[in-house]
Amino acid sequence: MTEAPTLRVALAQMCSADTHAANIATVAALAALAAQGGAQLLALPEVAGLMNRNPETSRRQVVRADHDPFIAACRDLAARHGLWLHTGSTPVLGPDGRFLNHSTLIDATGGIVASYDKIHLFDVALDGQAPIGESKRFAPGTRAAIADTPWGRFGLSICYDLRFAYLYRAYAQAGAVVMFIPSAFTVPTGRAHWEVLLRARAIETGAFVLAAAQAGHHADGRQTYGHALAVGPWGEVLADLGDTAPTISLIDLDLGAVARARAQVPAWAVRPPDWFDPALVR
Repeated sequence: MTEAPTLRVALAQMCSADTHAANIATVAALAALAAQGGAQLLALPEVAGLMNRNPETSRRQVVRADHDPFIAACRDLAARHGLWLHTGSTPVLGPDGRFLNHSTLIDATGGIVASYDKIHLFDVALDGQAPIGESKRFAPGTRAAIADTPWGRFGLSICYDLRFAYLYRAYAQAGAVVMFIPSAFTVPTGRAHWEVLLRARAIETGAFVLAAAQAGHHADGRQTYGHALAVGPWGEVLADLGDTAPTISLIDLDLGAVARARAQVPAWAVRPPDWFDPALVR
């Protein structure tokens, strides 16, 4: 596999609706803009395909991944525009009847290269808000996912995974040069933690981070933080999409920067010494 020196990415920000059809129309417009701008890859946010927390109406729409209309539409758009497309995520029906927060990387022919189900579910209790329990409706994924592309290896993750640094260290040690972190961050956690965590993951791994995001007030009543970010392997912010949605930003990634950053600070490669026992840290 030959690694290209640069990759032009279209980083997307959306305010996803509570039906597949509305979101497919938005992504079709974004894909056309990405192609017109010469992008080779379009990166979408978490729940790009469907943002619907109503149990009744979401249950009527969510199906298995191989029948999902949003994933099918993204495959068609990728092939039509000759564009790699990362779906961010969309809910699909899992084998036990619960949903999976499901991500797909699609190549420029419309083929599925890799899929990933969100491992770490967003079960939190923020001050002044009712507890948020993603695990009430969603089952956790059980496997990390890394994809081989013409530009190198890419690691897949979703939103709350961001807080678990060991996943990205493992991806870096497996050779990943780009980390996808599509998200739908809440406003309080976004203001406090979003940028600092994304920059930390990039710095720790010496990799590019592509964090497409949801922004604004959604049909199902939620509000998301926005500020989709692209971060370089030295921790520099390459793009910040603010609170505008839907929109894209075109970014040229110099993939040689990964090797340069990793050569200077090779902390990403260090494994715990044999004497270290996590059980000793209490």
